[in-house]
Amino acid sequence: MKKHLGIFNEDVISAIFSGKKRVESRFSQKKIAPFGTVGVGDIIYIKPPGKEIVGQFRVKKVVSFEGMDEKDWDLIRSKYTKLISSGNKERDEEFFKKHSKAVFGTLIFIDEVEQFIVSPIKILKSDLRGWMVLP
Repeated sequence: MKKHLGIFNEDVISAIFSGKKRVESRFSQKKIAPFGTVGVGDIIYIKPPGKEIVGQFRVKKVVSFEGMDEKDWDLIRSKYTKLISSGNKERDEEFFKKHSKAVFGTLIFIDEVEQFIVSPIKILKSDLRGWMVLP
């Protein structure tokens, strides 16, 4: 089991904690984390930009895409949009448009969500990465 730090916008965090968002998706043009690094049973710490860690979830399932094409996007949109959604339709459309040229994709199914009152750990992070695999 590995531990990861994911950076999430506030509306995504709210959707995760409320149970509306059940799949976290990450897409990129390069092979970067979490692609190929996240697995079933891993712990993902939830952190908003510039703030403390506010919660965590366990990975239930992972679906990865490499060499993505239009068929992959059609599958993702038809099968996973409701699970990926943050609840903000406009933001979701913007998200898909922004990532339409992605070559790598990772769908992370969310389980055992826990919200923290006080962050149990401190992680110094000063770069712009949206995902880190922790040592």
